[in-house]
Amino acid sequence: MTNSINEITGADFILACGTNTADCHPVISYKVNQAVRKGAQLVVVDPRVTDFAMTASEHLQLKPGTDIALFNGMMNVIISEGLWNREFVENRTEGFEQLKEAVAKYTPEYAAEITGVPADKIREVARAYAKAEKATILYTMGVTQHTCGTHNVFAVANLAMLCGQIGRESTGVNPLRGQNNVQGACDMGALPNVLTGYQSVTDPAVREKFGKAWNCTISEKPGLTVGEMMSAAAHGDIKAMFIMGENPVLSDADAGHVVEGLKKLDFLVVQDIFLTETAQYADVVLPAACFAEKDGTFTNTERRVQRVRKAVEPPGQALADWEIIFRLATAMGYPMSYASPSEIMDEIAGLTPSYGGISFARLEEKGIQWPCPTPDHPGTPFLHAEKFSRGLGKFNPVEHVPPDEAPDAEYPFILSTGRRLYHYHTGTMTRKGMLGEFFPADYLEISCEDAERLGINDGDKVRVATRRGAMEIAAKVTYTVPKGVIFTSFHFAETPVNMLTNPKFDAIAKIPELKVCAARVEKA
Repeated sequence: MTNSINEITGADFILACGTNTADCHPVISYKVNQAVRKGAQLVVVDPRVTDFAMTASEHLQLKPGTDIALFNGMMNVIISEGLWNREFVENRTEGFEQLKEAVAKYTPEYAAEITGVPADKIREVARAYAKAEKATILYTMGVTQHTCGTHNVFAVANLAMLCGQIGRESTGVNPLRGQNNVQGACDMGALPNVLTGYQSVTDPAVREKFGKAWNCTISEKPGLTVGEMMSAAAHGDIKAMFIMGENPVLSDADAGHVVEGLKKLDFLVVQDIFLTETAQYADVVLPAACFAEKDGTFTNTERRVQRVRKAVEPPGQALADWEIIFRLATAMGYPMSYASPSEIMDEIAGLTPSYGGISFARLEEKGIQWPCPTPDHPGTPFLHAEKFSRGLGKFNPVEHVPPDEAPDAEYPFILSTGRRLYHYHTGTMTRKGMLGEFFPADYLEISCEDAERLGINDGDKVRVATRRGAMEIAAKVTYTVPKGVIFTSFHFAETPVNMLTNPKFDAIAKIPELKVCAARVEKA
């Protein structure tokens, strides 16, 4: 997030795109509700009529996979009506003329043809966003999990810069992270092309710095993403794999392909707190401590580094992740001798400029938001106050590209996936105990019109098929989804929807198109 969670309450306009915030980020949803009670206008962009969308002053129910056309249509209105922030654009950005040229054809009427959102609604929301004193954009995987996901984010950033709605309190471009330490994992280099703090492996100075610190040679060649690893395993190009705290057998697109890859490995190690569906394919399972059983830090969605303190001892042979890693590295001939997570944090600070001023001693008092370059720096509540990291913000004009799969005679529906309020990711933790009892099974949302046409009643078992497989699931006849769209979550192993989803990925970020694939539904 460019801004802080608490700043949401100070916004007077909130544009929530591809996010069912109430179900997936309930704490942040509470902040949105506070802002609305203070008079903020909430606009939700979502193909589904979620409870969150029903609380909005305006719900733009676009066709799945048409975000760019909507954002370009809004920018067309803002530019043609002279509502853009000239001072910000002239002093803080570059590439405006190229953007202006690119969005010229996306009149509200043209955008409406693509998105299904009425032209007058596009005009109304565009004007309100541009005229707001403090407007913030929230988005999640409804924006990113497309073959054009990176370009969707470019379009969001273009809109924010065009109106100068960034670099100030209660504004910004704010992706809401899906898990408690996704931000921290990325910060620590859990991406194939960077080391800690997003320092590129292609930079010789970066490789030299880390090579000296770790007494090794850092490759200049970026690694593979999760999806690329699974494909490489299926083709026999990867022989062994170490999976930590991840359950790709349920969470990855075209999960049958994941199983195929895991089965072909010579050796698979899974490190987790429970015996997940993925761990059942492992040759060795290493039992890890959960959050309450170890010391360390998490970095949350607003870039806040926070202390985690051990409350209870881990059960059995379970160890903290860092202890497992350093014992394994030492056994493999690379000695590691950390005595505590505090020492590891000191090393992080020494190698990572954005974490340079963060230590356990400072975190004892409160969490700190990076960038925090020095020990006396207070942290950074919002980014880009005076300039962008590259200097001038660059407009990246993008064009609407349809999803990889479109409905046809054989597969006439669009299948989309997401989360439910009561569960978390693949249900590894939440399906154990009371939450599992309260919400024990999932269902397929189907529109009243489609259900009537197919002779499907509420609660009937239906068979959902795509080009990758099929599954059976109970139907829920509802107004939540429009005609031609079906929806379910990926929490349940009994209804493994990601066996059906499309693995076609974004060319830049390599994120698969989990939000759109062509499907067929029939009564089981």
